[in-house]
Amino acid sequence: MKRIHLLPIAYCLLMATGILPSSINAQDENRVARLVPSADRVVVALGSQVPFSVNAVDSSGSQVDAAIRVVAPRNSLRLSDGFVEGLSQGEFEITATLVVGVGSESAPISIRVPVIVEWPPIEDLKLASRHQKLFVSTTIQHDILAQHSDGSQRPDPQVSWKSSDPLIATVDGFGNVTGISSGHVTIEASFEGVSASLSYEVEAVPQISLTLRGGPTEARTGDVIHFQAVITDMTGEVRTDIPVNWSHSYTATDGMLGVAATGQINHQGSYVADIPGIHTITATAGAVSARHSFQAKSRGVVQELELVGQGAENWYRTTDLWAFEGLDGRDYVITGSKVSGGYAFFYDVTDPTAPVKYDSIQVDARTVNDVKASPDGRYAVLSREGATNRRNGLVIVDMAIPSEPRVATVYENGITGGVHNMFADDDYLYALSDGDKYVIIDMTDIYKPEYVSEYNHPDSRIHDVWIANGLAFSSEWGTGVVVVDVGNGRWGGSPQNPVYVSSYPTPSGATHAAFPYYSEVTGKTYLFLGDEIMNRSGLAWAGYPRSMGSYAEQYNPATGVGGIPLVTRGYIQIIDFTDPENPEMVARYEVPEFGTHNMWVEDDVLYQAYYEGGVRMVDVSGELMGNLYTQGREISVFKSATPTGYTPNATMVWGVQPFKGHVFFADTNSGLWSVKMLPKARPVSQ
Repeated sequence: MKRIHLLPIAYCLLMATGILPSSINAQDENRVARLVPSADRVVVALGSQVPFSVNAVDSSGSQVDAAIRVVAPRNSLRLSDGFVEGLSQGEFEITATLVVGVGSESAPISIRVPVIVEWPPIEDLKLASRHQKLFVSTTIQHDILAQHSDGSQRPDPQVSWKSSDPLIATVDGFGNVTGISSGHVTIEASFEGVSASLSYEVEAVPQISLTLRGGPTEARTGDVIHFQAVITDMTGEVRTDIPVNWSHSYTATDGMLGVAATGQINHQGSYVADIPGIHTITATAGAVSARHSFQAKSRGVVQELELVGQGAENWYRTTDLWAFEGLDGRDYVITGSKVSGGYAFFYDVTDPTAPVKYDSIQVDARTVNDVKASPDGRYAVLSREGATNRRNGLVIVDMAIPSEPRVATVYENGITGGVHNMFADDDYLYALSDGDKYVIIDMTDIYKPEYVSEYNHPDSRIHDVWIANGLAFSSEWGTGVVVVDVGNGRWGGSPQNPVYVSSYPTPSGATHAAFPYYSEVTGKTYLFLGDEIMNRSGLAWAGYPRSMGSYAEQYNPATGVGGIPLVTRGYIQIIDFTDPENPEMVARYEVPEFGTHNMWVEDDVLYQAYYEGGVRMVDVSGELMGNLYTQGREISVFKSATPTGYTPNATMVWGVQPFKGHVFFADTNSGLWSVKMLPKARPVSQ
């Protein structure tokens, strides 16, 4: 290591009160007999807040002036100014702990307060169907939208369905309505005292014929096949008003017995096969049907992966990385560190087989969670969280001489609450502020960056932001992805005037990262949304017991705890974003027993950091539908681990980036890695 740049650092204890250990009065601390919450049980509506506080009292019940650390699940509850706000529905806990002074031998007093976040009342139900008519012996599906007074939606409402005349039409518990005989009928849906209805004049199905078009004789697993059901009556007129029901069946090939789901079909007749074999698609309209069979073969995309190089680390936990070409034409990677003294490290990776750590910068922070470099290589930027003076902000680095990075300035305006993630363009920098908003900064002069504007989505918490084609895609946990015009212009937005475009909530409610990608073959824009769920609660594999310690702590031989692998869950949700104002979820990439983190998409390949599932390369060519994991689209997988890591032999891939034919990725437990996918066909030596 060539040299260390040091920004002023003082010792800091992470507490909600911000009191330093030296200021804690040991006498007051010893007088505390118990902690008393303002309520033993808190009930709050989603999006609302109620008063909540915790006091320290002595044995007589008198209040004691003492420091108390109060924490809650970050994506579920928000604690501020004597209130608790519900961010997601469910049952949670607030933990309050007495803060003891340095060297104290007292065990800290701690209490847990249950919190129930309830849904707000339903104000409106909207009932809809894709079909305007109902015919005898046909079935149509209904969609229900339950809205709260603030316009938000209730996921999966348990609706009660009712038919005004079951002799005319019946309805099941899922909103599927089947015509029985001709006549008038009203279908009603009700939920939490609110109702909605649709009426139909049920007609007899005319004499028709049905032809199925669009089926190949052979396809690969994962290919989306579009079928068309053409209905004609006896006059030769094409009828588009008669509902079509789709189904599929499967004939196993040798060795494929006992398979699970074999494929997926949607209401438009689009089908994707998951496994090789003979697949049959059937379209039914009333009493007539048509079918088509085809053979699905293996996608055959697997490529061998070669380990190229490693910048091994074991004394700190590595966070994100950024690879770029410097102004001197050489290749570089920057990495951050977590709860490790505020270090960022600089590598020369011009030779990917031998990454050289040539420099480091230490900033006033507990964690440098994110690192970025501008596309032109002019500057780099380091995020800060946990600064000693509670003014976090970010550190801008002059990369004019890449081999000698130097601090240009520390920027804090509008972002003192902590910067978790950033996005760097040549002219503008987009930086998060305390999980609340992102601030846009003019980087024309990196020694004098200027505040431009900011975007704060109402009632939402933000984790990341990514910019593409003048649009900002911010990942906002339960809100999902929020899209804002920051220079595209179609919606009148600019860096000086961000304009909201649309948002899309995901079923998991844990949107952590977003990556937009334009598919040249299909002409579609796909938005890859990644979850982050740092537990496996309620699942068969729920993780290691608390008695074994934390993944964040190295193994302690004296206590026998710590040094356990991380356990996560979550997956990639893929949105068709071709029409930004009408996004539609079409596919996912879900690997059981692991959880997603950061990703990159380039040249029809998804490069996915899948935490303990390793780094995974996935074929995303063509149209996407269904679960890519079950379709044989995985190209290569590498699970990084080393016996000398921060946590030995434990994979925990944080971030990944393809760069100049290699794949660079950061593993929290073992540092920087470089791998390469080898061509499928190798030349034969003569």
